[in-house]
Amino acid sequence: MYGSRTKERLTEIYRRLEAAFGDPGWWPGESPFEIAVGAVLTQNTSWRNVEKAIGRLKDAELLSPEALRNVTAEELAGYIVSAGYYNVKARRLKSLMEFLWAECGGRVEALADMPVAEARGKLLSVNGVGPETADSILLYAAGIPTFAVDAYTHRILGRHGLAQEEAGYDEVKAVFEDNLEPDTVMFNKFHALLVKCGHLYCKPKPKCEGCPLEGLLPT
Repeated sequence: MYGSRTKERLTEIYRRLEAAFGDPGWWPGESPFEIAVGAVLTQNTSWRNVEKAIGRLKDAELLSPEALRNVTAEELAGYIVSAGYYNVKARRLKSLMEFLWAECGGRVEALADMPVAEARGKLLSVNGVGPETADSILLYAAGIPTFAVDAYTHRILGRHGLAQEEAGYDEVKAVFEDNLEPDTVMFNKFHALLVKCGHLYCKPKPKCEGCPLEGLLPT
């Protein structure tokens, strides 16, 4: 569906973005647990707002598996107002805590002990955890080589002939996973580079001049 040169095209996109941006150092977080919490909080909001919420949780000594397990959803909501949809996200965080304690002994890292498909399937069964959130937790918090897809990723691949506009999440994800070696560090960095490119250049109204991918024509 994507042509015989998909791997070469992805490699060239990665090479150009890395040359332009280096290592963006994404995802921010001081621990796998903090990264997992951030993956839930960042749904439908900016990272700046998430940082404020995480800062409040730290100040209240609530940013630990034990603390978030014991706090009520109502109390938790009051600390994450800046992240938006705070009542919904509080319930989602509580659901994630229930899952982590039931399946992982409270340790996000324990997801890496499961087969990838099993870990992903169990995360997707958690209330409020969709594909992007699940893959972000697996990749950035648990160190599992699964590719996280966002709107920037879909848009950039579409504009370079590697994904159809109507392609679903798993279809876009498969473009990477079916054509690249499962490398956690590279998947981590590639996603971060695509986010950087999308934020600066590949917007709904593209700013192609000066983009690292300028002149890289669709297949």
